[in-house]
Amino acid sequence: MTTKHEQIIQHIISLSVGSKISVRQIAKDLNVSDGTAYRAIKEAENQGIVSTIERVGTIRIERKKKENFDRLTFAEVVNIIDGQVLGGHDGLYKTLSKFVIGAMQLEAMMRYTQADSLLIVGNRIKAHELALNAGAAVLITGGFDTEDYIKKLADDKEMPIISTSYDTFTVAAMINRAIYDQLIKKEIIFVGDIATPFEESHYLRSKDTIEAWYKLNSLSSHTRFPVVDDKLQVIGMVSSKDIVGKDRSIVIDRVMSKKPQVVLSKTSLASVAHTMVWEGIELIPVVDQSYQLQGVVSRQDVLKAMQQIQRQPQVGETIDDIVSRNLETSEDDENVFESMVIPQMTNQLGTLSNGVFTTLITEASSRLLKKVKKADVTIENITVYFSKPVQIDSKLIIKPQLLDVGRLYAKMDVEVFNERNLVGKGLIMAQLINR
Repeated sequence: MTTKHEQIIQHIISLSVGSKISVRQIAKDLNVSDGTAYRAIKEAENQGIVSTIERVGTIRIERKKKENFDRLTFAEVVNIIDGQVLGGHDGLYKTLSKFVIGAMQLEAMMRYTQADSLLIVGNRIKAHELALNAGAAVLITGGFDTEDYIKKLADDKEMPIISTSYDTFTVAAMINRAIYDQLIKKEIIFVGDIATPFEESHYLRSKDTIEAWYKLNSLSSHTRFPVVDDKLQVIGMVSSKDIVGKDRSIVIDRVMSKKPQVVLSKTSLASVAHTMVWEGIELIPVVDQSYQLQGVVSRQDVLKAMQQIQRQPQVGETIDDIVSRNLETSEDDENVFESMVIPQMTNQLGTLSNGVFTTLITEASSRLLKKVKKADVTIENITVYFSKPVQIDSKLIIKPQLLDVGRLYAKMDVEVFNERNLVGKGLIMAQLINR
């Protein structure tokens, strides 16, 4: 039997795209409390199937695909620019393909205004009309209103017409920034992006026998499987060490490990990699909020994803990317690294920031470990001593040194010099994820 929370989520999914959703209506329709309805709507928002817009309310939207990272819905635009929707509410869930700044003659403007685009323009009523007729949405800057017949046209075309108090330049900059932020976010990989889906996952039921484990082992080559109950909720794990030497007719729930390690689809790749190394696990079940099995993620899945990330060209650059790009191997010693202190790496005083200093020594350590141990690295613990300020345009020499290294971990000491002066040190404990 599904929980009330799950019933509400399924109800929201069943609604047509563009439908309005309210806590009170959900509570009334499904006979649940306002609190239960509110929590389920928030979960639906986290899953990307609804969007809440100020002065409009919550609406059902299309779930955005992962590869659609550089697109925004009109609903998101309203939130970004703190806009007011004048008409065309039913089109807020739609995705804009590009935006056009209407600072040109009307004919030229219309040449660039295509279906599903967003025309950013001031108080030019004719431009509003032509854009809507072309299948484009309209964003009016400067806080202007528009004519009633334009609002009705927006409703008929199901394309939003939005007003904002910001000027055209500020609005364009805000939308650009939102797209740029999503470019950075798309680099963050979650378990749900790499996991084997439920339909393709191998699992055992609690009343299966050990014989079923052997069949799945020959099918998948895995030695560890989730165990589920009648509701498909994960209640245990069974591995080769649980069944070795035991009679094949014994029921699985008598030999399985209870309260197993599980992850949600929104768990980050870095987090699940850490868990797998630290716990020595080859496979982890992926579950939803009610522990229902959604799929599995294996050590091979994690390693493959980590290797793909390293090969990916960076699009939205973070500070870590800038630091990494400026760190080069020394010509004199391949185990020593060099970096110039560029403006993006400094604090408000024009000296090297503490965060960038930490990133420099972790990146240098990771590169050395990858070369020496041929393994991917997760930093477990770091102690930093930042003894002297480092000026902009200084040249840093970073010398990582292995103190102790095992099969699963490494301990490193890192010294950082400016000219010949020691400016800081770091002590690092790292986990090794062998390929």
